[in-house]
Amino acid sequence: MTTKRKLIGRLVPCRCFRGEEEVISVLDYSHCSLQQVPKEIFSFERTLEELYLDANQIEELPKQLFNCQALKKLSMPDNDLSNLPTTIASLVNLKELDISKNGIQEFPDNIKCCKGLSVVEASVNPITKLPDGFTQLLNLTQLFLNDAFLEYLPANFGRLSKLRILELRENHLKTMPKSIHRLTQLERLDLGSNEFSELPEVLEQIHNLKELWLDNNSLQSIPGTIGKLRQLRYLDLAKNRIETLDTEISGCEALEDLLLSSNMLQHLPDSIGTHTYILSLLEELDCSCNELESLPPTIGYLHSLRTFAADENFLTELPREIGNCKNVTVMSLRSNKLEFLPDEIGQMTKLRVLNLSDNRLKNLPFTFTKLKDLAALWLSDNQSKALIPLQTEAHPETKQKVLTNYMFPQQPRHDEDYQSDSDSFNPTLWEEQRQQRMTVAFDFEDKKEEEDNSGKVEINLKRYPTPYPEDLKNMVKSVQSLVGKSVHAGHGHQHQLSTGTATSAGTNMEHAHLGKEQYEPPWPLPPKEVGNTFTGKYTDPEACISVFNHPFSRRVTFISLSDNKTTVPNTWCHIQSSLVTSFKKGHV
Repeated sequence: MTTKRKLIGRLVPCRCFRGEEEVISVLDYSHCSLQQVPKEIFSFERTLEELYLDANQIEELPKQLFNCQALKKLSMPDNDLSNLPTTIASLVNLKELDISKNGIQEFPDNIKCCKGLSVVEASVNPITKLPDGFTQLLNLTQLFLNDAFLEYLPANFGRLSKLRILELRENHLKTMPKSIHRLTQLERLDLGSNEFSELPEVLEQIHNLKELWLDNNSLQSIPGTIGKLRQLRYLDLAKNRIETLDTEISGCEALEDLLLSSNMLQHLPDSIGTHTYILSLLEELDCSCNELESLPPTIGYLHSLRTFAADENFLTELPREIGNCKNVTVMSLRSNKLEFLPDEIGQMTKLRVLNLSDNRLKNLPFTFTKLKDLAALWLSDNQSKALIPLQTEAHPETKQKVLTNYMFPQQPRHDEDYQSDSDSFNPTLWEEQRQQRMTVAFDFEDKKEEEDNSGKVEINLKRYPTPYPEDLKNMVKSVQSLVGKSVHAGHGHQHQLSTGTATSAGTNMEHAHLGKEQYEPPWPLPPKEVGNTFTGKYTDPEACISVFNHPFSRRVTFISLSDNKTTVPNTWCHIQSSLVTSFKKGHV
């Protein structure tokens, strides 16, 4: 018995009809935790056309495998292969080869013998260059070499004239060979996440190009020659450093998707919708994360537009012509400086999702009531529901009807309040901020009784840096020591509040200089002997009590007793949780 997960046909001699046998053409050993190619495969070398060894742990391909000369598709992605043996040249009928997600560093030069190859998937391998023999695969139509280490392509790469799909994303390419213009059948070209600083001029000659990815490079401008790509449908220029967009881009009259996000654009060209060149087929326009202060009025000519995003710009208003984009279903204008919206936005009757959060809107135009298909209206990042009821009000200045709710007027978001969790920790900055953090303490300056004839206590509010835990512990010990002595001395006596001067509450060091005559603890009784309430009569209306809680809690309570009789919960009178308590001109 074999461990094959899927067999299409099994070679079994038929006992009923001599000479007839069932032909096997496909074997699938994917996800079988294999460390080597099963030997039973070699018994089907005459008929085997497709072999799948995906997601195993195979490190080496045996020579017998390449005796399967009928093999048309060989799939070995996600294994541990470190090289592709030269014996692959014997697979003359091979059409599809998948060796992605391995550790292969190069193709053997004699791969040119596999003249029937039409699809090669070799992404996610440390391949640094292509051999000259690779350019002799004249039947190649699809080549995937994403996430490799290519720095250049062979000069005669243009010989692969039948290529329709070429993906070279996430490499180290800076230029393209001039022979690339010979790829007259190329429809998809992915050069994203490379190191291009300018658009290769040769691209304008690939007239049949339909999809072009140039995102995440270092492009600073897009020349007008790109307008010669009249068949281009998808253009991704996101995550570059583009400051200007040539007006000739409108020559891409077949364009359906235009992605311009995360650049440095300060304006969009007016020609984006002029009568000369109208991007009449454009369905998606994304210009988020730029420096746009306004949108051109010609945007109203984009009648096929369905998705429009202009998040994180500096837009203060929208052109009235945007109401002509009546097929838009999703529009996002998050994080701009919009203060009002034009009434014409009510003409966008197919609008289903509208994001207006993080702007400066005071209300919405009454024409919003015409947006019957609206399923989500985002006015805040913290909004709990997609749609929140709106109320009709009269504008205070124009007296026109407007729509509003409790989220208006919008408050602009401050960036410092939205720091990313991925921000790196800076110990130097943290220490500077720690020293700036302060805690509030009250400092009562000692005054002699004869100098305070009015009976009032002068209170100076000061700030002290937050002490280290060790300092806090020392402060607690000093206070507990003083309180302990006062409790021991106070048993068996009547307890009255001292009428002497107020003591300092900001530091405990001054208490060490006070004798028993100067400092009398206000609550000498243990907590269990204190009643449910603490009641006192005061003759001075300015009398006050200051209670300082335990320093580790970093909380301060100041209580002013201006009545003749005030009830204080005994939980406030706990000795162990008080640093300093001072009563003036009163008795209990």
